[in-house]
Amino acid sequence: MRTREFAACRRGVDRKEVREFQARVSDALAMLNETVRLLSREYDRIKRALRDWQTMHARKCPPPQQHHHNSGHW
Repeated sequence: MRTREFAACRRGVDRKEVREFQARVSDALAMLNETVRLLSREYDRIKRALRDWQTMHARKCPPPQQHHHNSGHW
């Protein structure tokens, strides 16, 4: 769709071809806008779920103990 040539006619280009092309571009843009809207909603849902999980995790899990560099099992 980036480049498109229309058939030449007496007064420029074929208006029917132009209108059909405009309709296809319009449909594609509408579909992309809907996809962006749905993805934005999904992003917001995931962001809220992550924030809720982090809040729950912070409440239930004690902070990690301070360990010396070589004090672990390994």
